[in-house]
Amino acid sequence: MAIAEVTIIPIGTGTTSLSGYVAEMQRKLATIEGITYELTSMSTIIEGPLDHILAAVQTLHEHTFESGAQRVSTSVKIDDRRDKFGSSAQKLASVQAKLNEKAGD
Repeated sequence: MAIAEVTIIPIGTGTTSLSGYVAEMQRKLATIEGITYELTSMSTIIEGPLDHILAAVQTLHEHTFESGAQRVSTSVKIDDRRDKFGSSAQKLASVQAKLNEKAGD
């Protein structure tokens, strides 16, 4: 399973507020099968098979144009580990375990 961090920035919207676009993108993500996602204050984390993630990113990118943006800048960072299962929760738990080990010394 891959994990992607996606940031989509609509440009040419006539306003500095982007929360309406972000809300629309979250609604769109809810309609896409085969992925899970989490909104953060700076981006959205999408987890699932790589082909599903890439299709979701394309859907969000195009949806932003359909929502009125004249230009769209999309950044994607992908972590695709294939030697064992990984997820955002698993990655965070691994770091937390190491923090706890050090605190116990």
